[in-house]
Formats: sequence, structure tokens, C-alpha cells
Amino acid sequence: MQAVLNIFRPVLLYVERAFEFNKYLAGAGLAVFITVALFFLMVALISLGDTGIKTDNARKLADVIMPDRDIDTLYDDFEKPEEPDQQPEDIAQPELDLAPIEGVDVAIPKPKTNFAAGGGFFRDGEYIPLFKVTPIYPRRAQERGIQGYSIVAFTITETGTVEDVVPLEGFCGDPTDPATEYRKCSIFNSAASRAALKLKYKPKIVDGNAVKVYDVPHKFTFILEDL
Repeated sequence: MQAVLNIFRPVLLYVERAFEFNKYLAGAGLAVFITVALFFLMVALISLGDTGIKTDNARKLADVIMPDRDIDTLYDDFEKPEEPDQQPEDIAQPELDLAPIEGVDVAIPKPKTNFAAGGGFFRDGEYIPLFKVTPIYPRRAQERGIQGYSIVAFTITETGTVEDVVPLEGFCGDPTDPATEYRKCSIFNSAASRAALKLKYKPKIVDGNAVKVYDVPHKFTFILEDL
């Protein structure tokens, strides 16, 4: 530290005398000196910094450009499959046996039939039963082991439905025994009437128009299988 002071001692003495002579001129001169010194210091620092930067010797790859090429298809034309010589036969629709069966429940869905009458479209003919049901066996008759039958009458409408069901007669006895003696009873009339309302018919056609048919009789037989 003392060596540094010894070096700059003459400069300090010169600055001190300059300030004693004229402090304004001395201050301006000192400012110029400091500015020049800082300028050279910055130049030196920049020179030293540039030497520390490493040169990039990496090689740059040129851009790769693919040439345009025409793509040739392997197959320009193709053969269509040959049509079969024989067409498959149509599947035959199942035939339904709609013959009326007394006292048998046809366990199939009962769609609503609607026959719209048109002039000459339907051939004239009588009504034909399409769907029948088995009536619900009355609990009281089942508990007592009573068998028999009931006859009802009703009207077949233009659409094939049943309405205006009226019980005609009812008898109790064993329908499976030809020698049985029937007696009048009404225990089966209600069940027979309810079952009749579920029947479906093809309506009667007269002059191409569906018409109502009145007083159509129908017999419901009630038999216990476990007897």
C-alpha cells in the first residue's frame, strides 16, 4: 500500500497545487483525466473479453430437398367378382293354423287388427276367428272341483273386435264324461264373458265392405286337469 502511495504522490502534489492555483480549472482537468482513463479501461476490458469467446467450428448441414417423384400404382384395373349363377331362394314364411279350437289358449301376441273396407278390395265372406284365449278358471269353482261350460253371445265389429258380450247359459258337469248329467249354474259366466272380449276375428265382408255381425255364439269349456 505504501508503494502505491509513493508512485502516485507526485500526481497528488500536482493536483493539490493546481487546486490552489485555480480550483475550477483543476476540477475540469481532473474530470477529463478520469473520463479518458475510464475509456481506455473499457477498451481493455472489451479486448480481454473477446479473447475468451470460443469460435464455433461446428459444420452446418445443408438443407435436404427431396426431389419430386411420380408414384406408379401397381394395379390400374381390377376384376369385379362374378355374380352367382343362382339367386338364393326366398325363405318361406311360416303358416299359421287359425282353425277355431274350443277351450284352447293360443299363447301368441294379439295385435290389433284393423280391416279398412274399400270398394271391391276384400272378397265377400263370413267372419273368421283369428285369436282365441283360455278363460281364467274361477277360484271358487277350482277349490270345489267344479267343471262345466258357458255359452256367450257377442257382436263382431267391422275391425274384428268383440263387444256387447251376453251370457246365454251355463252348466256344471264333467265335459270329459259323455254320461255326465249337467246342471245349470252361472259360476263360469263371468270368466267366459271376460275371455270373449279378448277374441279377434277377421270381419264379415259384404260387397267389399266390412260389416258387424250380431249374436255370435261361443262356448267356453272349463276342465280341471288334476282331477
